[in-house]
Amino acid sequence: MSGTAPGGGGTPSVRPRAAPKASIMRFKAALRKAKRRNAREPEIDFLNITAMLDLMTIILVFVLKSLASSTAAIPQSDDLTLPMSYLSKEPSEEGVVVRISKTQIVVGDDARPVAEYSNRDQLAQSGLDAKYKRAGAQDLYIQPLAQVLTKYRDIDKQVKESKGQPSDTSEAIIVADETTPYRLLFEVLYTCGQSEFGKFHLMARTGKK
Repeated sequence: MSGTAPGGGGTPSVRPRAAPKASIMRFKAALRKAKRRNAREPEIDFLNITAMLDLMTIILVFVLKSLASSTAAIPQSDDLTLPMSYLSKEPSEEGVVVRISKTQIVVGDDARPVAEYSNRDQLAQSGLDAKYKRAGAQDLYIQPLAQVLTKYRDIDKQVKESKGQPSDTSEAIIVADETTPYRLLFEVLYTCGQSEFGKFHLMARTGKK
Protein backbone atom coordinates (compact mmCIF):
# COMPACT_ATOMS: atom_id res chain seq x y z
CA MET A 1 0.00 0.00 0.00
CA SER A 2 1.40 3.38 -1.05
CA GLY A 3 0.67 6.87 0.13
CA THR A 4 1.97 10.34 0.32
CA ALA A 5 3.52 12.14 3.18
CA PRO A 6 1.08 14.32 5.13
CA GLY A 7 0.99 17.91 4.25
CA GLY A 8 1.15 17.79 0.52
CA GLY A 9 3.03 16.38 -2.38
CA GLY A 10 6.17 14.33 -2.27
CA THR A 11 7.57 10.97 -3.12
CA PRO A 12 5.78 8.04 -1.68
CA SER A 13 7.63 6.09 1.17
CA VAL A 14 8.37 2.37 0.61
CA ARG A 15 9.16 -0.02 3.55
CA PRO A 16 12.26 -2.26 2.70
CA ARG A 17 11.73 -6.01 2.65
CA ALA A 18 13.54 -7.93 5.43
CA ALA A 19 16.19 -10.50 4.32
CA PRO A 20 15.27 -14.07 5.07
CA LYS A 21 17.03 -15.48 8.14
CA ALA A 22 18.86 -18.83 7.84
CA SER A 23 17.70 -21.40 10.28
CA ILE A 24 19.93 -22.66 13.07
CA MET A 25 19.71 -26.23 11.76
CA ARG A 26 20.93 -25.29 8.30
CA PHE A 27 23.82 -23.30 9.81
CA LYS A 28 24.98 -26.23 11.95
CA ALA A 29 24.69 -28.63 9.02
CA ALA A 30 26.83 -26.36 6.84
CA LEU A 31 29.39 -26.03 9.64
CA ARG A 32 29.68 -29.81 10.03
CA LYS A 33 30.05 -30.19 6.27
CA ALA A 34 32.84 -27.61 6.20
CA LYS A 35 34.67 -29.35 9.04
CA ARG A 36 34.51 -32.70 7.24
CA ARG A 37 35.74 -31.12 4.02
CA ASN A 38 38.72 -29.44 5.69
CA ALA A 39 39.55 -32.33 8.01
CA ARG A 40 43.11 -33.80 7.83
CA GLU A 41 45.15 -36.46 9.54
CA PRO A 42 46.79 -35.35 12.81
CA GLU A 43 50.48 -34.64 12.49
CA ILE A 44 53.32 -33.30 14.57
CA ASP A 45 53.73 -29.60 13.95
CA PHE A 46 56.70 -29.14 16.29
CA LEU A 47 60.04 -30.78 17.19
CA ASN A 48 61.04 -31.40 20.79
CA ILE A 49 64.69 -30.28 20.75
CA THR A 50 65.17 -30.72 24.51
CA ALA A 51 64.53 -34.47 24.42
CA MET A 52 66.85 -34.91 21.43
CA LEU A 53 69.65 -32.97 23.16
CA ASP A 54 69.31 -35.13 26.28
CA LEU A 55 69.52 -38.27 24.17
CA MET A 56 72.57 -37.05 22.24
CA THR A 57 74.29 -36.07 25.50
CA ILE A 58 73.79 -39.55 26.94
CA ILE A 59 75.13 -41.18 23.76
CA LEU A 60 78.15 -38.85 23.70
CA VAL A 61 79.03 -39.57 27.34
CA PHE A 62 78.73 -43.30 26.73
CA VAL A 63 81.00 -43.17 23.65
CA LEU A 64 83.62 -41.05 25.41
CA LYS A 65 83.64 -43.37 28.40
CA SER A 66 84.02 -46.40 26.14
CA LEU A 67 86.93 -44.81 24.31
CA ALA A 68 88.58 -43.73 27.53
CA SER A 69 88.38 -47.20 29.08
CA SER A 70 89.31 -49.10 25.93
CA THR A 71 92.65 -50.88 26.26
CA ALA A 72 92.92 -51.30 22.49
CA ALA A 73 93.89 -47.61 22.16
CA ILE A 74 97.00 -47.58 24.36
CA PRO A 75 99.12 -44.53 23.43
CA GLN A 76 102.67 -45.38 22.39
CA SER A 77 105.78 -43.26 22.66
CA ASP A 78 109.55 -43.51 22.69
CA ASP A 79 109.26 -44.74 26.27
CA LEU A 80 106.65 -47.43 25.53
CA THR A 81 106.49 -49.36 22.24
CA LEU A 82 104.42 -52.53 22.07
CA PRO A 83 105.91 -55.70 20.60
CA MET A 84 104.62 -57.01 17.26
CA SER A 85 102.13 -59.87 17.11
CA TYR A 86 100.75 -61.76 14.10
CA LEU A 87 97.54 -62.87 15.82
CA SER A 88 94.33 -61.39 14.45
CA LYS A 89 92.27 -61.91 17.61
CA GLU A 90 91.03 -58.73 19.26
CA PRO A 91 92.66 -57.93 22.61
CA SER A 92 90.66 -58.36 25.76
CA GLU A 93 89.24 -55.28 27.47
CA GLU A 94 88.66 -56.95 30.84
CA GLY A 95 91.06 -56.44 33.72
CA VAL A 96 93.37 -53.87 35.25
CA VAL A 97 96.07 -52.44 32.96
CA VAL A 98 99.71 -52.69 34.09
CA ARG A 99 102.07 -50.62 31.91
CA ILE A 100 105.76 -51.52 31.83
CA SER A 101 107.67 -48.84 29.96
CA LYS A 102 111.41 -48.31 29.56
CA THR A 103 111.57 -46.25 32.76
CA GLN A 104 108.58 -47.03 35.02
CA ILE A 105 105.62 -49.23 35.96
CA VAL A 106 102.14 -47.67 36.09
CA VAL A 107 98.85 -49.34 37.09
CA GLY A 108 95.41 -48.36 35.82
CA ASP A 109 94.64 -44.69 35.17
CA ASP A 110 96.96 -43.44 37.90
CA ALA A 111 99.81 -41.42 36.38
CA ARG A 112 102.00 -41.95 39.45
CA PRO A 113 104.45 -44.82 38.88
CA VAL A 114 104.69 -47.64 41.41
CA ALA A 115 108.33 -48.18 40.45
CA GLU A 116 110.97 -46.32 38.45
CA TYR A 117 114.25 -47.58 36.97
CA SER A 118 116.99 -46.66 34.53
CA ASN A 119 119.70 -49.32 34.72
CA ARG A 120 118.82 -51.75 31.93
CA ASP A 121 121.67 -54.13 32.83
CA GLN A 122 120.39 -54.45 36.39
CA LEU A 123 116.86 -55.10 35.14
CA ALA A 124 118.10 -57.96 32.99
CA GLN A 125 120.15 -59.50 35.83
CA SER A 126 118.14 -59.02 39.05
CA GLY A 127 115.07 -57.02 38.08
CA LEU A 128 113.99 -54.01 40.10
CA ASP A 129 116.06 -52.45 42.82
CA ALA A 130 115.98 -54.06 46.25
CA LYS A 131 114.03 -51.12 47.74
CA TYR A 132 110.96 -52.30 45.79
CA LYS A 133 111.29 -55.94 46.87
CA ARG A 134 109.93 -57.76 49.88
CA ALA A 135 113.03 -59.80 50.74
CA GLY A 136 116.07 -58.46 48.95
CA ALA A 137 117.22 -57.87 45.38
CA GLN A 138 116.71 -61.48 44.26
CA ASP A 139 113.08 -61.58 45.40
CA LEU A 140 110.37 -61.56 42.72
CA TYR A 141 107.66 -59.84 44.77
CA ILE A 142 107.29 -56.10 44.01
CA GLN A 143 105.73 -54.57 47.11
CA PRO A 144 104.37 -51.22 45.79
CA LEU A 145 102.88 -52.99 42.78
CA ALA A 146 101.20 -55.56 45.01
CA GLN A 147 99.69 -52.85 47.22
CA VAL A 148 98.01 -51.16 44.25
CA LEU A 149 96.89 -54.45 42.71
CA THR A 150 95.31 -55.51 46.01
CA LYS A 151 93.02 -52.45 45.89
CA TYR A 152 91.93 -53.28 42.34
CA ARG A 153 91.44 -56.90 43.32
CA ASP A 154 89.15 -55.99 46.22
CA ILE A 155 86.99 -53.79 43.98
CA ASP A 156 86.81 -56.41 41.23
CA LYS A 157 85.88 -59.09 43.75
CA GLN A 158 83.02 -57.02 45.17
CA VAL A 159 81.69 -56.25 41.69
CA LYS A 160 81.74 -59.90 40.64
CA GLU A 161 80.07 -61.04 43.84
CA SER A 162 77.31 -58.47 43.40
CA LYS A 163 76.68 -59.81 39.89
CA GLY A 164 76.77 -63.43 41.01
CA GLN A 165 79.91 -64.16 38.98
CA PRO A 166 82.91 -66.27 40.08
CA SER A 167 85.24 -64.07 42.11
CA ASP A 168 88.10 -66.43 42.88
CA THR A 169 90.50 -64.57 40.55
CA SER A 170 90.89 -61.35 38.57
CA GLU A 171 92.42 -60.46 35.21
CA ALA A 172 95.34 -58.19 34.35
CA ILE A 173 96.34 -56.70 31.01
CA ILE A 174 100.12 -56.35 30.69
CA VAL A 175 101.21 -53.53 28.38
CA ALA A 176 104.97 -53.92 28.17
CA ASP A 177 107.56 -52.22 26.00
CA GLU A 178 109.08 -54.50 23.38
CA THR A 179 112.54 -54.14 24.99
CA THR A 180 111.36 -55.10 28.50
CA PRO A 181 113.83 -57.58 30.04
CA TYR A 182 112.36 -60.99 30.78
CA ARG A 183 113.41 -60.74 34.44
CA LEU A 184 111.32 -57.57 34.97
CA LEU A 185 108.34 -59.02 33.10
CA PHE A 186 108.52 -62.18 35.19
CA GLU A 187 108.59 -60.15 38.43
CA VAL A 188 105.46 -58.26 37.36
CA LEU A 189 103.64 -61.47 36.44
CA TYR A 190 104.70 -63.13 39.71
CA THR A 191 103.45 -60.16 41.74
CA CYS A 192 100.14 -60.21 39.85
CA GLY A 193 99.75 -63.89 40.63
CA GLN A 194 100.47 -63.33 44.32
CA SER A 195 97.79 -60.60 44.32
CA GLU A 196 95.12 -63.07 43.08
CA PHE A 197 95.30 -62.06 39.44
CA GLY A 198 95.26 -65.48 37.85
CA LYS A 199 94.69 -64.54 34.21
CA PHE A 200 96.90 -62.31 32.06
CA HIS A 201 96.61 -60.66 28.66
CA LEU A 202 99.76 -59.41 26.93
CA MET A 203 99.10 -56.40 24.71
CA ALA A 204 100.86 -56.39 21.35
CA ARG A 205 100.69 -54.68 17.97
CA THR A 206 99.27 -56.57 15.01
CA GLY A 207 101.29 -56.83 11.83
CA LYS A 208 101.99 -58.92 8.77
CA LYS A 209 104.48 -61.76 8.73
